[in-house]
Amino acid sequence: MSEPVTTTAQRTSDVGDPEPEPPESLAPGNVQVAVIEDHPLYRRSVERVLIEAPDVELGAVVDSVARFHVARQPAGSVVLLDLGLPGVAGAAAVLEVAELGHHVLVVSAQAEPETVLAAIAAGAKGFLSKDVDVDELLIAIRAVAGGGAYVSAVVAGMIIKDNTDRPVTRPEMELSPREVQVLRLVAAGERDVDIARILDIGVRTVRGYLDRIRDKTGERRRPGLVKEAIRRGLVGKETLR
Repeated sequence: MSEPVTTTAQRTSDVGDPEPEPPESLAPGNVQVAVIEDHPLYRRSVERVLIEAPDVELGAVVDSVARFHVARQPAGSVVLLDLGLPGVAGAAAVLEVAELGHHVLVVSAQAEPETVLAAIAAGAKGFLSKDVDVDELLIAIRAVAGGGAYVSAVVAGMIIKDNTDRPVTRPEMELSPREVQVLRLVAAGERDVDIARILDIGVRTVRGYLDRIRDKTGERRRPGLVKEAIRRGLVGKETLR
């Protein structure tokens, strides 16, 4: 049976005593984080890690996207999202949460290249496998909260291996600095209109850069461009801006 929606203010300790109410506002530098994970044991483990992190303010901890809607998590939060959820799942879950104005960081046992690319194309700002350690989880949360992207080394390695296992049909062509910026933003799940706003250029200009990137890489679809960005080392700890 699914557990009810919980928030920081509603959680209780292991011995049944209520935890202190959270402060009304975040301390400077703190990050609002929520969790959508349907596996009870893993959910509780992540919850404990986040409660103990000094710069994290933990909000909703729920088992589905439907319950996340009910929780009314403040926009702009980093949301740790599993892909194998009841109801809305996979890339559709990423898209739904991202469209609420959150920064989605996928933490999933499903780390096949196509799954990763679909999640990032749907708007995920990062992707971690579930065997990630605590330090890397917190590094990824802070990177995503700061406007960056993060793909764990294990996941990036799988995608790179998948790419190198295929025959190379054309030499790699160098991208211009602006094309690199555009490709990074594509990999972060930004739409053409968002890329134009971030880079302060027109949407037609963005599409012109995308056409040149496609010509240089041979990748016509957005998931292929995401894979190309990861292969070139453009998605990781560095920020997108």
